[in-house]
Amino acid sequence: MVDSSQDYVLLLGYENQTHTVLRFKRKLDTCDVAYDVPITNDTMRVIYMYHNKEPHTAGSLPDPVEAFKQARSLFLTQRINQAPLKPDPRLRTMELLNQDVNLPQGDGTLHWCKMFKLNDINRKHHLIRYEPVFDSGTSASYVYHMILHECQGSSPELEIMSRENGCPCYRADKSILTCNSIVAAWTRGSEGFSFPSQVGYPIESNQARFYLMETHYSLSANEYTWPPKPKAMVDNSGLRLFYTSTLREQDAGVLSVGMDPNWRHIIPPGQEHVVSEGHCVGECTQRAFPRDGVHIFAVMMRTHQIGRQIKLRQIRHREELLPIAHDRNTDWNYQEYRRLSAPVRVLPGDRLIAECIYDSSARAAITLGGLTTREETCLVLALYYPRQKELTTCHSLPSLPTVINSLGINELVPGSNPVRIASPPELSGMTLETRLISYDWRNNFRSFQYVTRRGSFKPLCWSAKNQPMPGTENLEGFAPNITKSYKLIRSCSFVGSTNVANVFFQNRNRYVTESETSVDLTGVEAGDDDDDIDSNNVIEGAARSKVSRSSVTESMGLSAGLATFRPLANVPKMIASLLFIIVLNSFRIATV
Repeated sequence: MVDSSQDYVLLLGYENQTHTVLRFKRKLDTCDVAYDVPITNDTMRVIYMYHNKEPHTAGSLPDPVEAFKQARSLFLTQRINQAPLKPDPRLRTMELLNQDVNLPQGDGTLHWCKMFKLNDINRKHHLIRYEPVFDSGTSASYVYHMILHECQGSSPELEIMSRENGCPCYRADKSILTCNSIVAAWTRGSEGFSFPSQVGYPIESNQARFYLMETHYSLSANEYTWPPKPKAMVDNSGLRLFYTSTLREQDAGVLSVGMDPNWRHIIPPGQEHVVSEGHCVGECTQRAFPRDGVHIFAVMMRTHQIGRQIKLRQIRHREELLPIAHDRNTDWNYQEYRRLSAPVRVLPGDRLIAECIYDSSARAAITLGGLTTREETCLVLALYYPRQKELTTCHSLPSLPTVINSLGINELVPGSNPVRIASPPELSGMTLETRLISYDWRNNFRSFQYVTRRGSFKPLCWSAKNQPMPGTENLEGFAPNITKSYKLIRSCSFVGSTNVANVFFQNRNRYVTESETSVDLTGVEAGDDDDDIDSNNVIEGAARSKVSRSSVTESMGLSAGLATFRPLANVPKMIASLLFIIVLNSFRIATV
């Protein structure tokens, strides 16, 4: 189906012995609500398809059954995080690698912890970039995330762990109590992260000598193919750190906001829209943040398989400010740090809320919070400056009364094992586990959702030493009483159609990261020297010789665009039928 409204401009196209290149542009929001998807800082799925034969007629597409189709999730509104590093004679690299970790089999999951000891960084340096190092292409399929933690102080346990190859993380809990400050976080699909030019993470052996790397191994879902590919049995992947003694203006820190991974985080089955909220309460930011506050400049938003949306909300007094970040289309296999268009200041006393929306409609049983990919999580890692160590983990957990009330339980039998229900009478004697499994979620979901969102919760505010912040041990939290909210700015409005829709953008939440000013390429004509606009495009740079270009001085529809590429038909067996499609929460094809 060809879109009746062609809202893109074809800029150029050419082919040589190795590549076929099409370049086009369109507005971030075309206001064509029938088929076009607004390009925001949400996770966008780019779907592409190609065929080894030429189109039969202009405007025709290959048979989808025969064409090769694949998709990739991207942040289309921000440039790649791995910008080239500026020349620096003081720049050094360090690799922190696992050693012969036995990979889980099938759909198993493994959390592996390895301790590292730094001996030769005797004065302050700044970490300015990190990237993954994969042992092999097959083992890379297993690595879901790698998180590097800084450990405070020193102990015999840390020293012993640093001399070993590592162990499952659950066996290391007693030895890593002081490792509660995140240095670097990498997840599947990411190419790494480069800090902004004025910010770096401080590392120095005299301040922190031990670092713990947690690696989550879980085979990627798209690796379940038949016949099965040969898989690596052990892994030696890790992180490569780039650090320098040329210090930057600001020290960066990482604040974790969200739901603590625990069974009390319950997601009922068979529901399309389940909301969970993890609170970083104002009492904790009031105690920890400096008077002028901190500035958040990038966020990583994390759920597992059934997560669909994540939002980092900011509450000041009783006013809800614009969300710091909001992804309406998350992909659990692509959870990259995203830069904010401008740093967002969070003042002492502000409340931060990680709000996650899940779709459990395909699951017949409840999903509980936890660390495995089958369980769920709701976390936002916020990169900020200036760094402080008083508050590194700011989570919350529904209180036990909230959990049992959400399940229609009044009272539990004290000291019972397994836990049994005391009242109401009709549930007396039933175990809590049985209630969770047999609960009528279909008819009781609304009341469950209301109780979990409005009931009490336990704030968990922990320092870099993995200890509760003084004065927060006995806090009890409740949802904020918001009397003033932010307003949405309307971008497009359509009436008089069966597809009536209003598309809104928030002033800060367009999240166009870098500059919002783009280069106008409409003036490029066939035969011009395109070195400036092609300098960052590897494919186009490699395909620069012997090209055939189209005229790019007019806007074209799909049929006109393909008709322009008649000269390409002379190149045998080339990929000439090529279409890029962007879809968002829909299986309807939208040409862009």
